[in-house]
This record gives sequence, C-alpha cells and structure tokens, in this order.
Amino acid sequence: MKFAIGVDCEGVACGVGSPGASLNSSRNLEFAKLQATREADAAARGLFEAGAEQVIVWDNHNGSLNLDYDLLDRRCDIALGVGFEHRWPGVDESFDGILFVGYHAMDNTIDGVMCHSFSSATYQYLKVNGVEVGEMEIDAAVAGEMGVPPIFTSSDDRAVAEASEFFSGIETVTTKVAKGWNAAVSKHPERVLDEIFEGAQRAVQNRKSMKAFKFESPIEFEIRYKRLESAQSASRGYKAGERLDPYTVRHRFERITDYY
Repeated sequence: MKFAIGVDCEGVACGVGSPGASLNSSRNLEFAKLQATREADAAARGLFEAGAEQVIVWDNHNGSLNLDYDLLDRRCDIALGVGFEHRWPGVDESFDGILFVGYHAMDNTIDGVMCHSFSSATYQYLKVNGVEVGEMEIDAAVAGEMGVPPIFTSSDDRAVAEASEFFSGIETVTTKVAKGWNAAVSKHPERVLDEIFEGAQRAVQNRKSMKAFKFESPIEFEIRYKRLESAQSASRGYKAGERLDPYTVRHRFERITDYY
C-alpha cells in the first residue's frame, strides 16, 4: 500500500493567524510549522502501523520548505520545493489514498481559522462548475484524475465539515474549534497527535469504501480576484480566461490538471 500526505500549516492544533495578516506574518508561524511536522509524522506512523509500504509527505505550505524533515518518521519519502509537473509530486495511479494534514477551510467560510484558497491576498473565491471550492477539493480532484481517493483530513471544525461534505466517508480529526481568523479553542497539540495516529489507521482500514473525487468534465473554473490588475493579468497571456467583470475571470478546460 502507498499513500501521500499533503501538509499545510493553518489547520494544525494551536495554529492561528495575526490580526489582518496571514500565518506567514504571525508570531505563531514557527510553532505552526513544528506542529505541522508532528502531525504529519503522526499520520505517517499511523499509515505504516496499518501496513503502508510507502508514504510520501508533501510539504506544500507557502512554496514549501516548512517542515523539520529530520523529525519525520525515517521511513517517509519527502516532496519539497516548487516547480513540480503537477500537484501531489511522486503520486501516480498505484497509490491507495491521499491525506490532508493541516489544511484549512475555503474562502468565505464564516469564522474559519485563516480560511482562504491558495492565497488570502489574491483570491476572493474559486468556483468549479458553479460551486465554490478550496484547496482540499482542488487537490482531491488532481489526485482523482489518477484514481486516488482522499481518505483522511485533520483541521479545524469548519474545514472538517467541508471535507465531510465533499468526500463521502472520509476519516477526520478535529484539531480545534474555529472562532475566527485569529481565534480558536484548540485541543492540546500532543493529544491531537494521538488522535491523528489512530485516525490514519482507521482511514487505511476503511479506504476501500472511499471513492476518488473528480470534477465533472468539461470544467468551468471561475476565479474572483481581490485586485483589478490580477484579474486583468489572468485574462491575458498564458492560460488566459474570459473576463466576466473587473474582478472575475472564467477558464474552460477538460480536466483540473489542465490548470494545476
């Protein structure tokens, strides 16, 4: 069995932002990166305990280079850096599942901790075929093109609810209760590690009941930007889309991997 763990940093236990700023500008950043390492390690150990032969840990927050790699279980393979051919580097049709650790809720989630979709400074929302989506849905759909299902997520209660809505039967662990962009009531970070370790094992046991997630083809991908010049740029040149209004651009393609 082979699995991949996508690791972000906003959804971890005791992770919050700063008023008016992203996690990357927060005094909480260094703790969040360390906790993301611990939570990824807990998930990986759970997978190996359940019989995994390979686990790729994909460091994907803010252009990668966040985790303390030497603190991960030494059996892990690690994907880091930028410029890969597609999201989920190293993953192919032979993998049995993907896991989301530390991901967060999509844009426009009420009181979601640091909720956004790829860039809180750039986008107001992303929609695929008229439905608003976030990073988990995009990344699950990329894996879905390879037939690989999402089997686990750990994050705040808003992101966990989002994952449960889109991915039937997914195993989840709630790390904290969201109270706002910069506010949460969190479980103790060490207690969360135990829950993630056990949750990853359950995900492996139940993986055959989980299905790959895909967007219906052809895809209409609508992006609403926060700045006019960003929308202008997106409507011209490489991967140019149709300008719907000053802030919104729509792209059309056959599958999500044509864009990501």
